[in-house]
Amino acid sequence: MQEYLLAIDQGTTNSRALIFDRGGNVISEYQLALTQFFPHSGWVEQDAEEMLRNTIVCCREALKQAKVSADAIAAIGIANQRETTIIWDKLTGKPIYRAIVWQDRRTNDICRELTNQQLQNMLQTKTGLLIDPYFSATKIMWLLQNVPGARERAERGELLFGTVDTFLLWNLSKQKTHATDPTNASRTMLFNIHTQEWDKEILSTLNIPDSLLPRVLDNAAHFGDLDENILGKSIPIAGMAGDQQAALIGQACFTPGMVKVTYGTGAFILLNTGKKAPEAANQLLTTVAYRLDKEVVYGLEGSIFCAGTTVKWLRDTLHLIKTAEETETLAREVSSTEGVYLVPAFTGLGAPYWDPAARGAILGLTRNSDRRHIVRAALESVAYQTRDLLSTMTAITQLKALRVDGGMTTNTWLLQFISNVLSVDVHRPLCVETSALGVAFLAGLQIGMYQSLDEISALWQMHQHYRPQMLNIESDILYKGWQEAVERVL
Repeated sequence: MQEYLLAIDQGTTNSRALIFDRGGNVISEYQLALTQFFPHSGWVEQDAEEMLRNTIVCCREALKQAKVSADAIAAIGIANQRETTIIWDKLTGKPIYRAIVWQDRRTNDICRELTNQQLQNMLQTKTGLLIDPYFSATKIMWLLQNVPGARERAERGELLFGTVDTFLLWNLSKQKTHATDPTNASRTMLFNIHTQEWDKEILSTLNIPDSLLPRVLDNAAHFGDLDENILGKSIPIAGMAGDQQAALIGQACFTPGMVKVTYGTGAFILLNTGKKAPEAANQLLTTVAYRLDKEVVYGLEGSIFCAGTTVKWLRDTLHLIKTAEETETLAREVSSTEGVYLVPAFTGLGAPYWDPAARGAILGLTRNSDRRHIVRAALESVAYQTRDLLSTMTAITQLKALRVDGGMTTNTWLLQFISNVLSVDVHRPLCVETSALGVAFLAGLQIGMYQSLDEISALWQMHQHYRPQMLNIESDILYKGWQEAVERVL
């Protein structure tokens, strides 16, 4: 009996495969670290073929750990790091260059040129996005300009573009399906989120051939079938979504006004705004939350570039800690940072500032400052950045609770501090692998394992509930110190 769902979650730092039962419980999980390359300051690259190899190994190992055969898997869902850009040869399937990761800032100059051409209004109106190196469009432009022969080959129709979901799908389906979904498409800066099509005016303006682009299918759709040689059986690939929208679905945020925050490498806040695309304001992004049966639900998103990255920096570069878990212990050892603030603008600042030239700083150091104060300041920066974003979303006044997920949510001190600084309840679900769970739900919806979003919503389970334990006046004073620290680095 096909009672399980297999979710592939290709993130920024790990390749992962998880098997879920019908109740949304994790049966098994396997992950492999993904190599990152930093060839120049601000450049971040990955090997797309390593992603594919890792994904296949993870799927096989997850099945092995679950002690189930491929016959028991009803469908597959794919979640992925968004915006990361891959162009490959249509015949050989070989990438023409490494994957340019979403964090990469090499296209600053291209973005400046587009801004100077006064294209911001047109692009934002159609795509909901700001001109920034973050998105795929300028990464495609860079590849066509800088990889020898790429422009000519693209114009001859010999090359294909995809975000990570599309590249994996192309290879997992035996190079039969070149497709994406609306959530990933909406992060390219080429997709008109109102007409739900690749925008001809944008493609013409940016000189990007439309032959590069994949078809855009609903988030729950038949994307193709898994090559039977991979797991020994052909299985439908039936759900796909960018990791943040997948997490929104995994958190069952189906009602307008519900908000989730994923604390991973970066941190991403996504607010469900319903069937009307909100007008972008306060440097936030309007995006597609999901599309089912051709019906679009929109979202408002804010991105924090550095969350888990900051902890990784403390561990791997400064060597202030040996493990990420130590941060909770050290934060509890001091009653405050004693005025120390860490602004982790390693690759610029995201929303609501959007300053790609900003760089990080530690401020307020005295002779009494030690590693505990710096580590606590690093964790506190995650809460302050969350408040930066939520205070710009009009829904903050109605926000009753925040649903959180991601690797950093194992830190209970951090979740309590977030609740304190935001003055809202924080809910952590039983399953924090919500991106994987979200695409498992989508795949299950497509094949009829679930009949409705209400049925999926009923499966969401809360594991921990944090309530504010700090007076508003105290949190406001701490936050004011953060705002002053940010002013220094802008």
